[in-house]
Amino acid sequence: MINTINNKKFETANEAYEYLHDAIIQHGTDFGDTKALFNVGFYILNPLDNAITNKERKWNIEYAEAEFQWYLSGDRNITKLGKIYGKIPPIWIKMADDEGNVNSNYGYQWKRKRQLEQMILKLKLDKNTRQAAISIYDGKEHHQYGTDTPCTYAVQFTIVRDKLDMCVTMRSNDLWYGFCIDQYCFSELQQYVAEQLDIPVGVYYHFAHNMHLYNNKI
Repeated sequence: MINTINNKKFETANEAYEYLHDAIIQHGTDFGDTKALFNVGFYILNPLDNAITNKERKWNIEYAEAEFQWYLSGDRNITKLGKIYGKIPPIWIKMADDEGNVNSNYGYQWKRKRQLEQMILKLKLDKNTRQAAISIYDGKEHHQYGTDTPCTYAVQFTIVRDKLDMCVTMRSNDLWYGFCIDQYCFSELQQYVAEQLDIPVGVYYHFAHNMHLYNNKI
């Protein structure tokens, strides 16, 4: 089943979500408290069509946008999310340290050591660069990952046929919560970078070593 998913092309994020949801239920491997597919990669051809419209999922675009704005601020404290959204979801309270900070705020990771700024500069200076990548998960920071481990390894951008393509590589991706929010934030980041370069958005390639659903969501 994995071979039929790899490099499959979806028009929208919702189309990808619904296909993967069924694939995990029908063909997933029991793995801890999840069913999982391994080494799953696929394209989203229209990444800015990023709303999850599946009625069962009841996805909240207002929250997704609030999380993206939190990331874009670069402030990893959950109080910032609370100010943007009006409340703090319990998952972030659980993951935060005693000061309210989280490693899994991707915007904090994007802006560490000016990664986002430097990546955009590389693309401006050389449209054929293969170095326009942002590192997120860092195995050398294991001591910080007790309750808060970033799920994404890296995000890489490439200009292909004068459009900005993006590749997201994840060590682990929960389809129900993680993918639905992550794809929104990453595709919005893709648009943000494209605007800085004054070029159109291209395709979004998403790869997860472990793509899963928790058993209580099946």
